[in-house]
Amino acid sequence: MAQATQDPFSLSGRTALVTGANDGIGRAIAEALAAAGADIVTAGRSPAAKTGEAVRALGRRHLDVVASLEDRDVLADVATRAAGLSGHVDILVNNAGTIRRAEAAVMSQEDWDAVLAINLDAVFLLTQAVAGPMLARGSGKIINIASMLSFQGGIRVAAYTASKSAVAGITRALANEWAGKGLNVNAIAPGYVATRNTQALRDDEIRSREILARIPQGRWATPEDIGGAAVFLSSAASDYVNGVILPVDGGWLAR
Repeated sequence: MAQATQDPFSLSGRTALVTGANDGIGRAIAEALAAAGADIVTAGRSPAAKTGEAVRALGRRHLDVVASLEDRDVLADVATRAAGLSGHVDILVNNAGTIRRAEAAVMSQEDWDAVLAINLDAVFLLTQAVAGPMLARGSGKIINIASMLSFQGGIRVAAYTASKSAVAGITRALANEWAGKGLNVNAIAPGYVATRNTQALRDDEIRSREILARIPQGRWATPEDIGGAAVFLSSAASDYVNGVILPVDGGWLAR
């Protein structure tokens, strides 16, 4: 009798650190990784109690690290505390992010700095802290959350577009450095997802209709739509995937 092959999407025995996982896309990713077998560490400014309940209901362990990720001085400690759940972090998902909307000509320095601090600086510095032990072990999966604005310019979101374009760039740069050392560094670029951050767009009848008219699939994404891509990029199924910015957009970029 032939022996069954191991499930290439199983994350059993792995530990994942997911930032910004108290709701929306981050929570959906954390729950999807837990459903695939991973233990979960969540990290962000707000407690992720509901995410933890869902993870434990799936039979996995959960540790919540409450920290302001825009504070550079806490990121090394976040990585250390995350490793404490099982001894090491196998998967890092840099999901935490923020957006400030304003005309570029009048955008304040405060808004610019706030967006870049969480969307870019924290991504790179937390990745550095987590990747050190991964490189020593010769294995690890790093997933950044990019955006449609990693490919496009957008309107009234100059800082956000700059940060997400940079996320795409740093994803490729780190893949170039680390792919040969056993790490996979990739990004997911969600399309228009129905979350708290997009409520204003969905409430704008004209803008929402314009958005839907361009999406070949004809609907807004749900946070759960992003979870499957995260499982793929976290698993052995993606072991030869590196430096990719994977759109999960219902066909938006193809239109």
